Amino acid sequence: MSLADAAMKPHDRLREYLSADMEAVNHLIRKRMASEHAPRIPEVTTHLVEAGGKRIRPLMTLAAARLCGYAGEDHCKLAATVEFIHTATLLHDDVVDESDRRRGRPTANLLWDNKSSVLVGDYLFSRAFQLMVECGSLRVLDILSNASATIAEGEVLQLTAAQDLQTDEGIYRQVIRGKTAALFEAATEVGGIIAGAPEPMVGALARYGDALGMSFQIVDDLLDYGGAAGEMGKNTGDDFRERKLTLPVIKAVAEADVAERAFWHRTIEKGRQEEGDLDHALTLLRKHGALEETRAEALAYRDAARAALGELPDHPLRAMLAELADFVVDRIS
Repeated sequence: MSLADAAMKPHDRLREYLSADMEAVNHLIRKRMASEHAPRIPEVTTHLVEAGGKRIRPLMTLAAARLCGYAGEDHCKLAATVEFIHTATLLHDDVVDESDRRRGRPTANLLWDNKSSVLVGDYLFSRAFQLMVECGSLRVLDILSNASATIAEGEVLQLTAAQDLQTDEGIYRQVIRGKTAALFEAATEVGGIIAGAPEPMVGALARYGDALGMSFQIVDDLLDYGGAAGEMGKNTGDDFRERKLTLPVIKAVAEADVAERAFWHRTIEKGRQEEGDLDHALTLLRKHGALEETRAEALAYRDAARAALGELPDHPLRAMLAELADFVVDRIS
């Protein structure tokens, strides 16, 4: 590996290795998000789809299929399907969360309106199901439709659990398995299925996707409090300000004394936040080792993802997927 290759991030190496496939996927995305009768649709979708996302999920579908020896073209349709599902959920999430920034740019609901974001998200879901059907596999349709339902279920569960101090780690994992890991798992699993891979390989790919998705979301939640070191930066604290009960806080609440629980009750459940509360929250997270424990859980899921890859044949793409798992947690090391 050259120095230039070593400096590349794993998803960039995947994109380079799968460049022809990704070009086909991007062409398909642009073609299928067009609308002859509703110009608002391509306006909204282009704003988000072309905003510079890493396209990790479709890359995982392409990598899984090629790793299993697939030589056809339907994996590109499935990769576009996965990206459409992901983009649709982002459009809906920004409305639910009343967000005004996404990938460093104003959100679609801010530039247009909530109605446009919701309806265009619905349109992308419909396009996703059209692409699934074209592949002609009922099993693929079953997996991706179940993933879509699980994502929605996870988002609804989060609505009821996010600001409730009774939310425990089990409920948290159920939420993030729905909102993040389900699509990661489906993305890799359908790649193996479309390739006609043996069941042990398909199962390993699914376990890899699930573990990677869990690690990915836990790391994101940890980074919101500055990472394992708890060093505050300009982008930290959004989850606290939005009163989201993520794993670091759940761990701290479980160990809280009466005064500490009253603090979490005021700031998270009641939303009465004052100057200095974020710093105090961070102090409590450090006191109870919540940041380090959260990091350890992210690393455990990383290890599970790598272990699943160990069941797959030796291949350059297998090595890149392992590097991707490392990269996810390297953000907090």
